[in-house]
Amino acid sequence: MSDQDGSQGQAPPKIEFPCLYPIKIIGRAEAEFQQTVIAVVERHTGPLDPDLIRAQPSRKNNYLSVTVTIAATGEEQLRNIFQDLKQIDSVKMVL
Repeated sequence: MSDQDGSQGQAPPKIEFPCLYPIKIIGRAEAEFQQTVIAVVERHTGPLDPDLIRAQPSRKNNYLSVTVTIAATGEEQLRNIFQDLKQIDSVKMVL
């Protein structure tokens, strides 16, 4: 039996760099959460465009989701950003 759509056994498509890449950071809604995660991302990217930063509180305001869209330059940069974000105590998830 052959695989007509070619999806089995293939690696997921690679991202072509440079590209715009959204990163969603979810964590406890603490006073400095947004500023902290933005500072960590900017260590790897340089200053972010404020128009590419979105924050959304949870329904009960216990958590905050911050989405930053960066100009990603490569997989190593993304790996380093994710690793540094996960070191922040108030961060619960990075997507």
